[in-house]
Amino acid sequence: MFDLSGRVALVTGASRGLGQYFGRALARAGADLIITSRSAESLEDFRKEIQALGRTAIPLELDVRDYDSIQRMAAAAQNVYGKVDILVNNAGCNVRKRALEVTWEDWNLILDTNLRGSFFVAQAVARSMIERRYGRIINIGSETSVAGYAGLAPYGASRGGVRQMTMSLAHDWGEYGITVNCLAPGWFKTAQNAVMYQDSAWVEYLSERIPLGRPGSPTDLDAAVVFLASEEARYVTGQILLIDGGISVGALRALPSKPQSPRKPGS
Repeated sequence: MFDLSGRVALVTGASRGLGQYFGRALARAGADLIITSRSAESLEDFRKEIQALGRTAIPLELDVRDYDSIQRMAAAAQNVYGKVDILVNNAGCNVRKRALEVTWEDWNLILDTNLRGSFFVAQAVARSMIERRYGRIINIGSETSVAGYAGLAPYGASRGGVRQMTMSLAHDWGEYGITVNCLAPGWFKTAQNAVMYQDSAWVEYLSERIPLGRPGSPTDLDAAVVFLASEEARYVTGQILLIDGGISVGALRALPSKPQSPRKPGS
């Protein structure tokens, strides 16, 4: 089960962080990769790592904020393998600011990267998927796709948009045998937020809100991305899969943290 042998997976934003974990998981399941970043040189070490796993990884330059760059990447990917079976739409960015401090440029950077970029990458890759009547598109959302947090207004807007976009594309392209789903990680330590995890009090506060008692480890996402990319997920589309340790069930505890002694009658 979940064998991706013979499949080609395109992973955007693969120069660091979760993009590389997604790529490793797919390669271990048998897929060959196309990996992208704004700089192809930044992908060289990762390319060698995937090659050591016995799979191929072709690095391509991609700036998801540039329409022409997206079209060039999609054409190059098609030329390399003759097909793209799986797209992991991972490239993204964030700027953490209180709402009154967010600038026009901040908003455009985040929305253009996370939402507009994801849409037009999916569109470009889907053209060949439609011709072959097969495809797996995995858009990367986040906990902010379903919840709001102070300091993350434009980021949450972009990730909420990714969720809505996922449902629309699933409807649009389902007739062509393409599934479109949103994989939404909860709180994971990445290059974008690593500074926050240096604050032990904040990590303790966060862990208190997560039913499983800890932030996510990147490998916690491996099975989910492989499942959504596989034939076994052929009847799953338009869905958001939250991998969040349960934090989305609610932030407040309804019971005391320590069991209370039963009260005596009349007390």
